[in-house]
Amino acid sequence: MTSAPTGSRAIGAPVPRLEGRAKVTGTAPYAYDQPVEAPLYLAAVTSTSARGHITAIDTAAADRLDGVVAVLTHENAPRLASDENAELWVLQSDEVAFRGQLIGAVVASRPEIAAQAAGLVRVEYDARPHDVEPGPGRDDLYAPATVNTGLETDTIAGDVDAAMADAAVTLDRTYSTPLQFHVPMEPQTAVARWDRDGGGDRLTLYDSTQGVIRMRQIMAAVLGLPPDRVEVISPHVGGGFGSKLRPKAHHVLVALAARTVEGRPVKFALPRRLTFAGSGYRPSTVQRIRLGADADGRLTAIAHDAVGGTSKLVEFAEQTALATRTMYAAPNRRTTHRLAALDVSVPTVMRAPGEAPGMFALESAMDELAVACGLDPIELRVRNEPGRDPETGLPYSTRNLVACLREGARRFGWTDRDPAPAARLDDGWLTGTGVAAATYPAYPVIGPSNAAIRALAGGRYRVDIAAADIGTGSRTALTQIAADALAVPLDAVDLRLGESTLPAAAPAAGSMGLGGWGSAVIAAARAFREKYGTAPAEGAEAGATGAGVPGAGKVALHAFGAQFAEVRVHADTGEIRVPRLLGVFAVGRVVNPRTARSQLTGGMVMGLSAALHEHGVMDPGPGQVVTRDLADYHIAAHADVQDVDAVWIDEADPHYNELGAKGVGEIGIVGVAAAIANAAFHATGVRVRDLPLTPDAFLR
Repeated sequence: MTSAPTGSRAIGAPVPRLEGRAKVTGTAPYAYDQPVEAPLYLAAVTSTSARGHITAIDTAAADRLDGVVAVLTHENAPRLASDENAELWVLQSDEVAFRGQLIGAVVASRPEIAAQAAGLVRVEYDARPHDVEPGPGRDDLYAPATVNTGLETDTIAGDVDAAMADAAVTLDRTYSTPLQFHVPMEPQTAVARWDRDGGGDRLTLYDSTQGVIRMRQIMAAVLGLPPDRVEVISPHVGGGFGSKLRPKAHHVLVALAARTVEGRPVKFALPRRLTFAGSGYRPSTVQRIRLGADADGRLTAIAHDAVGGTSKLVEFAEQTALATRTMYAAPNRRTTHRLAALDVSVPTVMRAPGEAPGMFALESAMDELAVACGLDPIELRVRNEPGRDPETGLPYSTRNLVACLREGARRFGWTDRDPAPAARLDDGWLTGTGVAAATYPAYPVIGPSNAAIRALAGGRYRVDIAAADIGTGSRTALTQIAADALAVPLDAVDLRLGESTLPAAAPAAGSMGLGGWGSAVIAAARAFREKYGTAPAEGAEAGATGAGVPGAGKVALHAFGAQFAEVRVHADTGEIRVPRLLGVFAVGRVVNPRTARSQLTGGMVMGLSAALHEHGVMDPGPGQVVTRDLADYHIAAHADVQDVDAVWIDEADPHYNELGAKGVGEIGIVGVAAAIANAAFHATGVRVRDLPLTPDAFLR
């Protein structure tokens, strides 16, 4: 284990992941690996109808199979206590809302027996016509009450139409993004055990989740249990990207199964094909961007109108136009969101929800405007830099976008760029470079986080907090924060997280985790030192709640960045390669440079994957996604990723939290697709406005 010096130098040290050895040697226990006695295994029965009702369900053949312990359907499943969330109202009625819905479960002594038995269940439906494509030209689009995170659906300032009519240069373009899926390395997994003791029923859930406290609260309500009768354990998570933020139908299904076979643990790992319908996704978007500028390229009008799909079962409204509200100065502004309600599974947040698709459209449009104005794309952005947040009028806590653009231009060699498109042809490859801005809000924390510290023998300390490490390195960074706050070596701190019995903490979401959790750890260390001094007796303990956001309502809180891409397109085949990506970011104080860079470059690779490969395809006939595995739903592989680098501007933001850190989990993906698309235009002279960029688009 790497030790860090005492004092403030613990924060800022590039400490390797403390659990790294356990992970690479296979000894880190993920949800499915938790040691439980005599487990049973669950296989799901899913709907083959996209809409309608179940008229008959025959489980006789499944029941007869040796090794089958229970078969659950809506006809015999235990009753749930709350239908507030229709997605979690599992096996409670004969209604079918989408193809792939969980409509039954088989519990057996071995996983292969469960899978075989699930295939023997016969289901008949009263199928109804279904609607699964948001498509252009619909007359039933509607405005949700709010978009994700409770933000305003529409914002309007000034008169966009009049400003566009008077503008010297105008742009009116439509961009689209497809269905995109999280596909974390570890599929959604849960192991449930239902017991009964003197206090009544009790559920223990070993889960792959981004927030054990949220999982406990929601599952307790759905199952009709007091929260203290639900325990959630999640020490390691193999990636989430938002797909493991909220309880999903499979959590309820495995809990019902465990209740049916009370006292026996039940394991359920979703097969990869089921994750495409059962764990959420980023909905497709169609976005219209209108820009008006004067002869010098200064914006006079911005309009961003976004259309997306949602489920009829539960509404989810991605905040696609959110970033446009803060990016550039213009007196006349409008952003709108409209939804098409569809017979599909429920979308959810996916890394940088809103900003990832929205900034593809906005930053592509800004590149088109730069061409129309005859300006360098960086210069256009600098000319439209706002002094205050255009949406709220508040001053920015920090806004170092221009510094990121300038530093990125220096590192990337931007000044050597020939502005003419399709000007560089080498050995059959057309080469170009592109740039795009990035931003991500520094959201207020999702509820307070708490931490507790206990003195151990030999000058050691245990720090408890129900935080999550979903592969981001938060376990290591929180240990660094604790060591710094306690003024002890790093290896004197034992950190526990990922258990709902620990002091309650917010989930890993919205790049808020480390700031909120770190503030709680600092507060607990301060309370501990004030109570016991620097020589506490073994067993001494203290806890505290982290402070809120000091600048909330006083300043505009955002992280910023600049993405640079070099793209090569083969002149004869249209094949696309990205030999270089550079991201320069302003994200406040960086607690651990090693894990921060990993998060930023990981986000950039995910943005590259969205730009070149990721394309969920919905077949309207059966009403299902047909790209349901990693053979059909392509993601970036090693061959796609060459030189990817992430650096950051030296800054701290005490307006956000005591650490001055803004979070790095999501901003890395923002703007990458636009930078690649802009570079592809520079290489070829062909403007592609729909993701992903495919070779055929460049052969027109």
